[in-house]
Amino acid sequence: VTCALPTKDAFNRFPSVTEMIESYGYPVESHVAQTADGYLLTMHRIPYGLAHGAGPAPNKPVVFLQHGLLSSSADWVVIGPESALAYMLADRGYDVWMGNYRGNTWSRNHTHINPDHRSFWTFTWHEMGIHDIPAMIDYVTRTTGQQRMHYVGHSQGTTSMFIMLSERPEYNDRIILAQALAPVAFMSNLRSPFIRALSPHVNAVDMWTSLLGMHEFLPSDSMMQMGGYLLCRDESWFQEVCANALFLIGGFNSEQLNRTQLPLIMANAPAGSSSQQLVHYAQLYNSGHFRQFDHGLIGNWQQYGSFTPPDYPLDRITAPIALHYSDNDWLAAVSDVQHLRSQLTNAEIVGLFRVPLAAFNHLDFLWAIDVAPLLNLRVISFIDRYN
Repeated sequence: VTCALPTKDAFNRFPSVTEMIESYGYPVESHVAQTADGYLLTMHRIPYGLAHGAGPAPNKPVVFLQHGLLSSSADWVVIGPESALAYMLADRGYDVWMGNYRGNTWSRNHTHINPDHRSFWTFTWHEMGIHDIPAMIDYVTRTTGQQRMHYVGHSQGTTSMFIMLSERPEYNDRIILAQALAPVAFMSNLRSPFIRALSPHVNAVDMWTSLLGMHEFLPSDSMMQMGGYLLCRDESWFQEVCANALFLIGGFNSEQLNRTQLPLIMANAPAGSSSQQLVHYAQLYNSGHFRQFDHGLIGNWQQYGSFTPPDYPLDRITAPIALHYSDNDWLAAVSDVQHLRSQLTNAEIVGLFRVPLAAFNHLDFLWAIDVAPLLNLRVISFIDRYN
């Protein structure tokens, strides 16, 4: 089933996340959380759904959704109510919150640092786990009164979740159930040519991006958004290039690619990141460890008191966790997910769940034509059970 969003002409301009949600009649709110180090993070909320019995009510259980690398809250709504997880959860009776990491389209702001200054971009997904997710969870609790909530993360949304739960273990008690879609922690066996090409030159890339001032990677602006929208339309000969760009990142699966929604997908992604986020992932591939950023021998000694970065203490994670993986994921390889499972020695592992489609890739977890029956219904069933 393909659910077509309203055309660009219906909005007279490119639709924002809130406009996409409103176009289907769903309520939506924007909230801003401030991190301990001053970043201002926009969250989008669907407080209730449109299905019978899913309307406004006090004390609704909260589900927090967190996007991956170069993405945004748009990931959870862009393919429409029939398939997108955020709408499905709202219609099931949940209060849905969608976070945005520092530096992306909706969180390119700070209390006192100019986003165009290099100091704004000195972060990786480590800081997102230490500061961003805790700040957003705390904000949601203050707003809703719900001390505990469900967490669903995709890709980098799982990476930083594991960091939060291991480095700030007090947050384990705040999570009813964490569901990791395409979990990324160990990366020794990834197949994505982009990271594999970057990894041998990671130190040089880190140096040159710093010297040349290329601290922001693939930032989103109106030109990129409109370019993605126009170039990836059904009538455009460039659409295959758009599709292949996605396939090279996460794995090929043309049958599940929602080409009708591709213009809006590509208009919302990439949504920007720091260059160091990619460097940090390449370091994981090189080292075989899930560990903090490698600053070099001298930098590591100054930062950590050791010549190598410390591994994240995954044994501190105690929250219930469900790991969802697929065979054709070029970023979260099956063997790496299995290794991650073995390192979560004190977590309550709900299970290791394979998506029942061999061709299902890394980005299909968000945008596949059949993502609802293949994945989302299972995710929701676990939330219902633990709720």
